[in-house]
Amino acid sequence: MSQLQEHHTSNSPSPGKKPMIRRTSLIAAGVAGLCLTATAAFAGPAVFQDLTSPKPGTTVSNLPAGQDNPMIASGVAIGANTAIYKTSGLGPSALNTAAPAGSEQRYIDTAVFPGGVLPAGVTVTEAQGINALRRIGENLAQAGLDYDDVITMRVFLQNAAGAEKADFDGWNRAYRQYFANTSLADGAPVQVSLGTAPAADPFVVNPARPSRFALEIENLPVNGWLVEVEVDAAYPAASGK
Repeated sequence: MSQLQEHHTSNSPSPGKKPMIRRTSLIAAGVAGLCLTATAAFAGPAVFQDLTSPKPGTTVSNLPAGQDNPMIASGVAIGANTAIYKTSGLGPSALNTAAPAGSEQRYIDTAVFPGGVLPAGVTVTEAQGINALRRIGENLAQAGLDYDDVITMRVFLQNAAGAEKADFDGWNRAYRQYFANTSLADGAPVQVSLGTAPAADPFVVNPARPSRFALEIENLPVNGWLVEVEVDAAYPAASGK
């Protein structure tokens, strides 16, 4: 029997390389209990906008109030004439060729984890999430986009072998390496954890907080995959970045 469970969360380049910092201007404000942030595709400086009437060519994120570094947006309003790019579902690449074909370890990114060896506390789901998000970045680059253009995300997770449920914590650690890792107050990077290691600079400094869902499912389409991700990204207006 197929198992389908929606999971809601409210918290929660390779190491050694200089993090890529996207210089996107963001403004956040609490308005009637909401935090509205103009993001991604905007013409000129970001401005406060009403979720019910985003300006053409812009997107406006509805962020949880009272949080300096929220993980995801509650939703996103898309203005008229905003060009959107939608990826297919992407899982991790089989980069760990020393591991058996079809195994979970096959999809550990050896550029991030040499030899496929995971540091203390790093789960296979976390490692596969990092791999999949690197693929997402490559896919976006083909379309002339980047991580900070992402406005929505859909995530599908499968239980690791012997686990009773999907590893949402490991996935969220991987996600924070590429998304939602700056302070809303001043835009400064927020350090994140890789496994149980002390928090450090994220792989990619990125203020984007897409709306998102994450589902636990029984089987992903490729043997050994524990993570599959698809995203929607907004093209910046002509005078944007």
